[in-house]
Amino acid sequence: MVRRKIVRIDEELCDGCGRCVSPCAEGAIEIRDGKARVIREELCDGAGYCLGVCPTGALSIEEREAPAFDEHAVKLHMADREARHAADPRIRCEFCGADDHDRALIPIRQGGKSIWTCVRCLPALIHGK
Repeated sequence: MVRRKIVRIDEELCDGCGRCVSPCAEGAIEIRDGKARVIREELCDGAGYCLGVCPTGALSIEEREAPAFDEHAVKLHMADREARHAADPRIRCEFCGADDHDRALIPIRQGGKSIWTCVRCLPALIHGK
C-alpha cells in the first residue's frame, strides 16, 4: 500500500448513470448493482477524467492509502475485457474494440467507408496521431 491519489465515489450521490465509465481509460470504473464502483483500486490512476462528467458530483479525488497503480494489471484487465466482448455482436470501435457499454460511439467516414469510433479514439483520428 502507498499513499496516493485515487477516485472516490460517494454511493449516496451516485445515480448510476454510467457517464463516468467511458472517460476511465483503465477500465477501473464499472456500474455494478446500479452504482458506479472502482472495481479494483490498482486499476485507478487517479487522473480524474471521470470527475467532470458526473452530473451529481459523486466523484472526487482523495489522497489515501491504496494499492499502487499497476499498469500491467490494467493491460491484463483491458485484454480480458476485450476478450469477453469479442463474441458479442454489439457495435464496436474499429480501433480499440470498445462497445457502447464502455463508452460513447460515433459513426464516421474514413477511407470511403462508414465505421464506428469511440470518444477515446476519436481525438487521435482527428489529430492524426
